Amino acid sequence: MSAAPSTSRFVEHVMGMPISLALRGRHTDDADARGAWAEAMAALHDADRVFSPYREDSFVSRLGRDEVSLEECPTEVADVLELGEQGRQQSDGAFDVRRGGVLDPSGVVKGWAVDRAALALRRLDNTDFCLSAGGDMVCHTETAAAAPWWIGIEDPLRPDRVVARVPVWNGAVATSGLAHRGEHVVDARSGEVPGSVASVTVVGDDLTWVDIEATAAFAHGPDALRWLETRRGRTGVVVWVDGRVETFGHR
Repeated sequence: MSAAPSTSRFVEHVMGMPISLALRGRHTDDADARGAWAEAMAALHDADRVFSPYREDSFVSRLGRDEVSLEECPTEVADVLELGEQGRQQSDGAFDVRRGGVLDPSGVVKGWAVDRAALALRRLDNTDFCLSAGGDMVCHTETAAAAPWWIGIEDPLRPDRVVARVPVWNGAVATSGLAHRGEHVVDARSGEVPGSVASVTVVGDDLTWVDIEATAAFAHGPDALRWLETRRGRTGVVVWVDGRVETFGHR
């Protein structure tokens, strides 16, 4: 039996959350790996400077206060707001980056920023990686024969255990719930926190959209599973507040 490939890990904190990277293959802890990690983190720091709603000097904060126009912001602000508008339309309004007159594109930015950061890691030849941001992650393997990244889906009602383990070769995983950040997800149509769903995990091709979809599904509350069943090419898990666990999946 061949030995399991060695894995190196990097961790840093940005955008108000831990960012971790696991590498295995040709580049794990050499100059190329460290350079790619630095480039990935630089992309996330740039996203934080532009989009953070907690920084008074971010472009998003200044845009929300009408101190700058959209045209005066970096072009990626318009790109993110367009993704947010697509999410609003496709979720029937449950997901929205504008609520009560306040602009907060955080529901788009994390997945979008991590997808962009992962571009630096994709340039590492013969190297698999898993880049995680606060539990949402982008996974990549060089070949179909490679071992998958096994992703544990936490039980939001009992965070000391997992409700499922999902193998991911090339794709992304995002979870939306109240276990760690409290009541930060609301149904934008009513402004209320859904009371029937504890967490939603979505697995798909890219983190930008599975992050939006996990948040949108959670915002749908009792209709979370029904709405997710309309999303093609997605699999995942819904945990309800009564402890029920349901899976969904389309290919």
